[in-house]
Amino acid sequence: MNNPLKSQTRIPNIAKLHKNADEKARMMAVKDHSPITVSAASANDAAPLSPQSRSYFGTDGIRGCANIFPMTVDMALRVAMATARVMKRDQTNTIGHAGHSRVLIGKDTRSSGYMLEQAMAAGFLAMGMEVVLTGPIPTPAVAMLTRSLRADIGVMISASHNKFQDNGIKLFGHDGYKLPDQVEHEIEEWIDRDDLTTLDLPTPEHIGHATRMEDAVGRYVEFVKSSFPRGQTLNGLKIVVDCAHGAAYRVAPLALWELEADVIAISTHPNGRNINHECGATHTDLLRSKVVEMGADVGIALDGDADRLIMVDEHGEVIDGDQLIALLATYYAAQGKLAHKTVVTTVMSNLGMERYLAAQNITLLRTAVGDRYVVERMRDGGFNLGGEQSGHIILSDFGTTGDGLMAALQVLSILKDRGGKASDLLRVFTAVPQKLKNIKFESGRKPLDQPEVQEAIKLAESKIAGTGRLLVRASGTEPLIRIMVEADDPNLIDKIIQDLSVIIEKN
Repeated sequence: MNNPLKSQTRIPNIAKLHKNADEKARMMAVKDHSPITVSAASANDAAPLSPQSRSYFGTDGIRGCANIFPMTVDMALRVAMATARVMKRDQTNTIGHAGHSRVLIGKDTRSSGYMLEQAMAAGFLAMGMEVVLTGPIPTPAVAMLTRSLRADIGVMISASHNKFQDNGIKLFGHDGYKLPDQVEHEIEEWIDRDDLTTLDLPTPEHIGHATRMEDAVGRYVEFVKSSFPRGQTLNGLKIVVDCAHGAAYRVAPLALWELEADVIAISTHPNGRNINHECGATHTDLLRSKVVEMGADVGIALDGDADRLIMVDEHGEVIDGDQLIALLATYYAAQGKLAHKTVVTTVMSNLGMERYLAAQNITLLRTAVGDRYVVERMRDGGFNLGGEQSGHIILSDFGTTGDGLMAALQVLSILKDRGGKASDLLRVFTAVPQKLKNIKFESGRKPLDQPEVQEAIKLAESKIAGTGRLLVRASGTEPLIRIMVEADDPNLIDKIIQDLSVIIEKN
């Protein structure tokens, strides 16, 4: 199958933005596989437009608490109209609706999705666009269908792994890729314009129209199944799948069942308020206990919009994204299918993974945090495997964004091919001790800009130099400072986290 990541973006005013002079500063290429230290400054340098330098977009779209700015109906309408102004193309040959550009809108299962969906639909319709509503489907399904339906824009209304009170807006170009930072910045400029809702609006006969897509689920199920090796099935595997009461509550059990697995589906009864609640990829206790209780061979955990994957072995032990990426890398490399014998991950990936891949003569490249930056690096270098420790796994031979269900099928295929137990096959390297801590701060504060915090980070860097890695960064989706410390000495990790936490909390 051709690699869709090799295709070039053709949206007006976007193509020239994919490559720019800041590319080298934004991407961290780890070539010597030695321990590295990443300071707050270097982490921020990794993205040309940091969340703090933009008004609305973070590392994964616009996100916030529903009915509180920026996740309001008014804002959703403005985002839609601004996006249409920047991205819609002339469609003179669209079958059935000549002259209308097209936008596809999907969502997860949050109750607030209804109001945001309708608000965005209204904004696009007012700009003369054809709106296709899919209902609840995974984020990767929106990316795929945007390409398949030749839409100008894809919209996913979701806050991913966040609690139900939050929601978000993710945007895709007509090629199925998340938008470059600079294009989001252009959309932001339109959002803030006073004439956004009045300038050059379509005449009444050119106002758009909306339709609901009835076969979105079926199309996506067939799409992910097409990535599974021909002639192979999941017959004989008992699989527990936790759908997080989210967007995959129908598609994941159905795809696994059609591939002949013995499926035990949990967290498949969304009520608008239970998405990600003590379930899914970020809360695996339910899955772990269910796998052991049912004597299952393996467990699959997806998050609210099903773009990330965490797995559990038959003993209920968690297998994170780093382990799964390393497994896929070595398996593909052995088959000659790993492009350039290279894997793209982020600065968060474990040092143990880096060491393991180096021993297999596989190159590891690191980017800033966020699957969008992983994808951009993959496109730039022609690589076909990348992802994040959190479970975003991008398989560019098949898709354009992280896809939890598709990644699970690839791992399950290896499990079937090798015929062993998940505990023996899916954990391929010994992780270096790593601890993460999130420190909440009040909106408007910038703790990482404070001299006392910067000095504390420098001191911590000197203590860990040559033995591990340190990353201190502001979250792109929440008001949090994230600290990651990784070293062979657990006591050193605890000491550094404690010292930095005290200073950051004071500032």
